[in-house]
Parts: sequence; structure tokens; C-alpha cells
Amino acid sequence: MQIFLGRRATLITRATVPDCMPEDVLFKSESRRSREEIAAYLRTVADSLEEGAALTLRQGDDSVSLDPPAQPTFEVKAEREGPADGPGELSVEFELEWDEGRDGDATGDLEIE
Repeated sequence: MQIFLGRRATLITRATVPDCMPEDVLFKSESRRSREEIAAYLRTVADSLEEGAALTLRQGDDSVSLDPPAQPTFEVKAEREGPADGPGELSVEFELEWDEGRDGDATGDLEIE
């Protein structure tokens, strides 16, 4: 499956995270979207995962294809960034993660309502 994104994409070659392994950002896109558009992207990802197909992220001339294993690690995070005494920014992040060449491990039950 391929996911096509409009607007702004960034390919970053090397970023270093303190006290962590170096990180190569292969593809990044960030743009304001309607809830319906976001749901369509998530459905495309869900369909690809269910079919065992690779994911291709594409925006303009930039693209990357990834083939998640049968059991990648699935991380869900809700965050609030900003000052404690004022308005901040809220986010929900969904992340699939796996070691290259290894299948992931399943742990615990997650419920999303």
C-alpha cells in the first residue's frame, strides 16, 4: 500500500538523540489535516498491516517503503507539551517499531475506544 501526503515532507539524513542510539529520519511529514483525511490515512495503514503488505510513504519526489514484521512493537502515547500554568499542545502518537531483521514481541492488552 502507498500513502500519499500533500504539502511538506522532510527527509533528514542524521540526527543524534542524547543518551540514545543515533537516529536516521527516513521520512517526515507534518501538516494540518481534517479528521476525515487522517482517518483515511490510518485506514490505509491498517489495511496494509492486515494484508501483510509493505507501507510506502510518499510526498512529491520523497518516498520510503517499509515492511513491518508480523509482530512489531506498537506504542501509543498521549502528551501535553507546554507550560504547567498555561495552554499547551496536546498530541496522540501511534508508532510501530521493530529491529531490522527481527520480529517484534507482543505484550499486554491495549484498548482504544
